[in-house]
Amino acid sequence: MEGFQTRYDRYRAAVEEALQGLFLRNEPYGRLQEAMRYSLLAGGKRVRPVMTLAFCEALGGDARRALPLGAALECVHTYSLIHDDLPCMDDDDLRRGRPTCHKVYGETMAVLAGDALQAEAFRLISQAPGLSAEQRIDAVRALSAACGGDGMVAGQVLDMDGLARDEASLRDMCLRKTGGLLGAAAGLGCIAAGASLEVRRQALSYAEHIGLAFQVRDDMLDVIADQAEFGKPVGSDRAEGKRTFVDLLGLEGCESLVAEETRLAREAIAGFPESGFLLELADSLADRRK
Repeated sequence: MEGFQTRYDRYRAAVEEALQGLFLRNEPYGRLQEAMRYSLLAGGKRVRPVMTLAFCEALGGDARRALPLGAALECVHTYSLIHDDLPCMDDDDLRRGRPTCHKVYGETMAVLAGDALQAEAFRLISQAPGLSAEQRIDAVRALSAACGGDGMVAGQVLDMDGLARDEASLRDMCLRKTGGLLGAAAGLGCIAAGASLEVRRQALSYAEHIGLAFQVRDDMLDVIADQAEFGKPVGSDRAEGKRTFVDLLGLEGCESLVAEETRLAREAIAGFPESGFLLELADSLADRRK
């Protein structure tokens, strides 16, 4: 029987192989593609596309059909990180343990690389083999809603404008900024597997609880993590005056909230016939150190 880490590594290897094959066209504007690949191939856990493949297989689908959707999702996630690191946003110099895109390629090229990655994501979905036209349209709808003006971007506005100050508004921000793409990850896997709307609703509930637990854990790591292990500056939220769950609940309260949200995530998909990997994924994210 395939263990959790073995399966995770299998999913991640498939994602890495798919990403390695992107944006290799020999064009006069090759520096743009170089900047895109610099950030896209910078490593990381690939949690979102792994979740897409995992949901597809858990629901009896072929993970190969979900792979272009997972790659598209990772393009959107990478674009968001490039823009998030810019001086006009969080002004971070490090991402995943190495200089951020704008530090290497300049701010203009970093903006353009992020723009291009977002657009290319939807090209990947539109050309995804093995899916029906309806599935492709559904996937475009799911991802655009997750990353658009009511989703991830809205969450970034709430964050940058300091509008999330109490627990309810912080939860709303996390649901949009972090939970949005995780919800898309689950939804895209369901779409590739041809799952019912009820199953998709349960998958979305799992992802939303995972998203909140993930962000609370991130707030904790911004206080307690080792910077070399974390891969980005520690203490940046406090330095920027951002209100976090640690400010509201303290570290012990955050630990309790992470545990509760993880329990709710597990409960949401408990009836799935092949939920073992997803249940272990929820636990592993709750305990992460980077």
